[in-house]
Amino acid sequence: MKRTHLPLNGLRVLDAAARYLSFTRAADELAVTPAAVGQQIRTLEDVLGVVLFRRTAKGLELTPEGAAGLEPLRRGFLEFEEAVRAMQAQQSSKRLTIAAPRDLTAKWLARRLADYGRSDPELGFAMVAADDSLDFTQANLDVAICLAEEKGEHEGVMIGPREHVTIGRADGPDRVIGWPGCPMKEGDPAITVADAGLAIDAAAAGLGHATVPALLADGDLASGRVIELARRPCSRAYWLIAPVPQWRQKKVKALVAALGG
Repeated sequence: MKRTHLPLNGLRVLDAAARYLSFTRAADELAVTPAAVGQQIRTLEDVLGVVLFRRTAKGLELTPEGAAGLEPLRRGFLEFEEAVRAMQAQQSSKRLTIAAPRDLTAKWLARRLADYGRSDPELGFAMVAADDSLDFTQANLDVAICLAEEKGEHEGVMIGPREHVTIGRADGPDRVIGWPGCPMKEGDPAITVADAGLAIDAAAAGLGHATVPALLADGDLASGRVIELARRPCSRAYWLIAPVPQWRQKKVKALVAALGG
């Protein structure tokens, strides 16, 4: 069924003017001029095809047509207010749905979410694997992390440097460990794995050396599982992104701050 277009501004003015029976007092409440109130009422009368107020010797008077709609109108405004409160109540939810590459989750994100989660027992996380066809609406996502040159069409902050690091073991063989997206193009790699996280693990196992985003290797370098063999700038970095409505959520702002954005 096609819905009738509702002149909500005019109806709000009608409600205020009917309560005070004064355009001046209604204007004070609505923070507009009395002339603006009068114009809204005249426009509403034109739209509805009825007279809403009459001026009498005693002052402003509501017509029977105007009075007939006031009770359902005010019920409707209360319903609107409840709807707004219900939507705003979701801001109090501290559960976040995050899409991120699997290797980033394993090597970097999971540890930081664990640290952040200890700061507030109400925090909760739903993790999903990111892919190239990221759809915030369909996946009901709050934020996503992607490896890209720029943040793209969404709001976002860069996390980690635009750097690749080559890692391996001091006693490891001089063999290249490849993975999809690997920046090393030195012919066919001796070993191929599914992602950069597995490339780090393969290097730690002594299978060769791997060149991966520096952010992913930080934990393994710090623990001594691998050593740094070389470091170079690159065009891509990890970006924490979200559409504007999600980005404005308090819980997303807090997550961005916690992850160092």
